[in-house]
Amino acid sequence: MNNKYKIVLNFIKDLSVEIPSPEALITSRNNISKYEIKVNISSKPLKMKMIEVITKLTFADPTKNKHKAFFEIGYATVIDILDSSLKKKDLEKIILCDLQIEIYPELENKFLTVLRNSGFPNLKFGEKIDFEKLYKEKLN
Repeated sequence: MNNKYKIVLNFIKDLSVEIPSPEALITSRNNISKYEIKVNISSKPLKMKMIEVITKLTFADPTKNKHKAFFEIGYATVIDILDSSLKKKDLEKIILCDLQIEIYPELENKFLTVLRNSGFPNLKFGEKIDFEKLYKEKLN
């Protein structure tokens, strides 16, 4: 049991699926292996020791291909900070690493469900995002 924070709620705050034409769908299906997933995490304090954390996943074709699709999900998680003695560094690790490890399986599942229902029925992401590694890289 985690005694530093508690997840109060989480929800899809923003969702974008852009497939501008049938050509874009066909081309995207053929080039889906070139698509890259990127993650961006932001947070803002709320009242009563709570923090809203937005985990944004973007799945896009990095090439200059003009017939392509674009997908993005903004997933909001509100956490209650249970340990009032936490330092800024501890909060950073919770937001950028610990919380992400906890919520990512559900977030990935929701995002893949949307993508599959948008015309990519067999889509799977490659490697899992290693939030521990990303956090350590950020520290260096």
